[in-house]
This record gives sequence, C-alpha cells and structure tokens, in this order.
Amino acid sequence: MSDDNRSRKAACLEDLRRRILTQELEPGSYLDETRISEAYRISRPPLREVLRQLAGDGHVVLHENRGAQVAPMTHKTLRNFFVAAPMIYAAVTRLAAENAKPNQIKRLKDTQLLFRAAIRDGDTAERALMNERFHAIIGEMADNEFLTPSLRRLLIDHTRIGMTFYNLRNRALAEQRAVAADQHDQFIALIEAGDADAAADLAISHWELSRAEIESFVTPASIQIPLGRAPGVQEQRGAS
Repeated sequence: MSDDNRSRKAACLEDLRRRILTQELEPGSYLDETRISEAYRISRPPLREVLRQLAGDGHVVLHENRGAQVAPMTHKTLRNFFVAAPMIYAAVTRLAAENAKPNQIKRLKDTQLLFRAAIRDGDTAERALMNERFHAIIGEMADNEFLTPSLRRLLIDHTRIGMTFYNLRNRALAEQRAVAADQHDQFIALIEAGDADAAADLAISHWELSRAEIESFVTPASIQIPLGRAPGVQEQRGAS
C-alpha cells in the first residue's frame, strides 16, 4: 500500500471515529460502504480493515450480509453503562497513578489545555472529543489489557451521551463543566504524585458529576401549564 493510500485510510478511520463519537453518525444506523469508499477515495479492502478496527474498538458492530452498524445505545447498554462506569473509572485511574510515565503525563497536560480551550470557545464537539482523549490517556497509563477494552467501550457511550445533552445556554451545566475541568487538573496532579487512593476517589467524584448531568437531562422539571378553571365552575357560582 502506498503512503498516499495509508494516509487516506488513516484519515477515514479517524474521521469515522469522530463522526460516531459526536453522533453525526447516529447510534444504530448502518454505514454505506459505497459512499464511504467514494468520499475517502479508498477501495473496499482497506475500508473493511477500517471497519474491522472500529468494530474491535466498539464503535461499530459488523453484521453478516448487512454491513457495519454504528454501535446502538439501547436501554440495556445504558443501564450497564451506569452500573460499570464508576468501577471501571476508579480502577483505571488507580492503576494510572501507579504506572504513569512522564511522556504520558505530558500528553495528559497537553490534552487538558485543548479541553479548556474547547470549553472557552464553546466548541461542543471538540470539548467532548478532548474529554474522551483525556480519559483514554489515563487508560493507557493504567496499562491493563483487561480494563482497557472496557474503558474504551465506556468512553464511546459516555462521549455520545455527552453530545446528546450538552447545552451551552444551561448555566448549571456550564458550572458543572467548570468543576469538571478543575477536576482534570486534580487528576494530573494526583497521577503525577503517584497518589493512587486519592486518584481513585477523585474518579468516583468525577463520575458522580457526569451522572448528575445526565440525570438532570433525562429527568427534567415538569412543564408548568396553567390549567385555569374547570368547565362550568364560573357559571355555577354566577348562578348561585
């Protein structure tokens, strides 16, 4: 494969991944291989390699005779997401504090700068992607072949859920995002210090912040509708 073909294949992989995470490609939708092949100017064999890699990471599901489907988000997967998230985040972050290398910590700091810049610029998609990258780097630090696939799958749905409810006009969410950004700085400090217990505790607090955001979106306050008088009440009073 030529360097040009490798470059197009890499661009296809990264762009499809981004479009899935930002929900430009909706959960449960099927990918049109012909259109993708034409759009990225790659042939079917390298495209299928891209789709297999996306499937291996959990972004898509491959169905025989039906092609690639963007990973669905069902009631079951969402429930399992809520059950597993705090356990996986805490375990991964604890291991990261024990195993992090200097070059990984530098990448984490660089990603945090980009995360804060996205918040400042009001770039919802970039904010979500930089948050995903931040926690993925923590996963790399943990260096655990059993936890890494679970974290990778968790971050896919966490990012997509965040894209669903994030609203720049919601002041409460904006305040929570500021707290989340500050907690990222705390993650860096604790991991750099090797404080595994405190890092794991912070992971739980960080998850609870996300869970509260999600719950506030899923269960909003009821709309207050003035009902007025019941039919006939005024007439009856007037008649008496």
